[in-house]
Amino acid sequence: MGFPLIGETLQLILPSHSLDLPPFLKNRIKKYGHMFKTNVAGRPVIISADPEFNSFILKQDGKLVETWSLDTFAEVFEQNTHSSRKYTRHLTLNHFGVEALKDKLLPQMENFINLILEKWSSQESLEVKSAAIKMTVDFAAKQIFSGDLENAPFNISDMFRDLVEGLMSFPINLPGTAHHKCLQIHKKVRETMRDVLKKRLDSPTVKREGEEDLVNHLMRDMDSQKFLTEDYIVQMMFGLLFVTSDSISTTLALSFKLLAEHHVVLEELIAEHDSILKNKEDLDAPLTWNDYKSMTFTLQVINEVLRLGNIAPGLFRRALKDIPVNGYTIPSGWVIMIATAALHLNSAQFEDPLSFNPWRWKEIQPSCAAKNFMPFGSGMKQCAGAEYSRVFLATFLHVLVTKYRWTMVKGGKIIRAPIIRFPDGFHFKISHKNK
Repeated sequence: MGFPLIGETLQLILPSHSLDLPPFLKNRIKKYGHMFKTNVAGRPVIISADPEFNSFILKQDGKLVETWSLDTFAEVFEQNTHSSRKYTRHLTLNHFGVEALKDKLLPQMENFINLILEKWSSQESLEVKSAAIKMTVDFAAKQIFSGDLENAPFNISDMFRDLVEGLMSFPINLPGTAHHKCLQIHKKVRETMRDVLKKRLDSPTVKREGEEDLVNHLMRDMDSQKFLTEDYIVQMMFGLLFVTSDSISTTLALSFKLLAEHHVVLEELIAEHDSILKNKEDLDAPLTWNDYKSMTFTLQVINEVLRLGNIAPGLFRRALKDIPVNGYTIPSGWVIMIATAALHLNSAQFEDPLSFNPWRWKEIQPSCAAKNFMPFGSGMKQCAGAEYSRVFLATFLHVLVTKYRWTMVKGGKIIRAPIIRFPDGFHFKISHKNK
C-alpha cells in the first residue's frame, strides 16, 4: 500500500516513454494478477484489469457501486446529484447525440474542418495537438453558446492544454504545484464562462439565428429544473468544452503520427474516402450520414488509435457496500479503478497489442469488444459524446486524406503518466495534394 498519506501515487503517475502499459501497472499485474490493492493519495484503491469483474461492476451502478472521481477531477468537475446527472446526459445527447449529428452537426463539422485545414496548410508547420485543441474548443463553443472566443481575455485552448497536465497530479493545493495551477486555470476559464452566461441572461432574446444553442436550452429550463443555478450552468459549459476537446485532440495528434508511420494503413484509408467521393453525383455535396456509416475502415482506424492511445487513465467507481470477489472482500467505501489501458493492451484479447493494426477489428466480436474496449466508458454510463467524437474524427480524416498530405517536421515523443502526453509536440507540415 506504499507510504503513509501518499501511498503509491508517485509510482502510479511516474512517466513511461511508450504506448505500453505504465511500469507500475505492468509489474503489479505480473506479480499479483489482474486485481490488486494500492493506495492513491491516501485512498485505498482496487485496480482491476479483469474483464469479467469489470463488466460485472459496471452493471452495478447505483446498487453495489457509484460513479466516483479522483480528488483533482472531483474539484474541477464537481460531483452532482442523480437527477442533475440524468438531465445533463439527456441535454448533451439532445445537442451532441446521433439525431443532432444527422440533422445538423455533420455538415457543419465538414465545413468547419475544411476551413481549419485550409488555414493549417498555409503555415510552415504547426503543432497538431495544440492546433486540434483550439479547433475542437472553437467548434464545441459554437454549439454550446454560439461562442466567439476571440474576445476572451486569454487563450482558452491553451488553458485547457495546461489543465490536462495538472489533472493527474498529486492533490496538494500549494503555489507552485501542478494541482494548484490546475485549479487556478479552472477558476479563470469558469470566470470567462460566467461572463458569457451573464451577458446572455441580461439579454435573453439574443441567440443564434434559426436554432437554439445549449445555453439557450439551459436558460429555458431554469424555472422548471431547480438545480439549474448559474454555477451549475457555468460548470456544465466548462465540462462540455473540456471533454469535447481533450479526447479528440489527443486522438487526432496520435492519428497523424501513426498514419505517417504506416503507409499501408494510410493507402487503404485514402482508397475508402476516394470511393465515397466517386459515388457522389456532386463532388461538392456535403457528407451524409450514410457516407459516415460507410466508413468501415476509417472507424477501424479510429478504434485502433483509441485502443493504443488509452486517453482516459481509467474508470472509477466507489463501493457502496462490501463486495465479495475471488475469496476476498472489497470493503465499502474503497475505490475501484478499472484500468482500461490494461484491457486495451491485453495480449490474450489483442494479438501483438502494441502494433497498429486496424484490420484486427474485422475479427473482433461485439461481445468481446464490450468487455475489453472502453475508450468512452461502458454501457449506460458511456460518455454521451462518444458518437460525436467518432463522427468528428471520421469527418476530419475524410477531409485530410482526400485533400492533403502531411510530413513530420519535429517532435514525436510520447510519454504516459498515466494520461498520454507529447512532451516535444507533434510538428507537421500540411500541404494540398494538388500543389
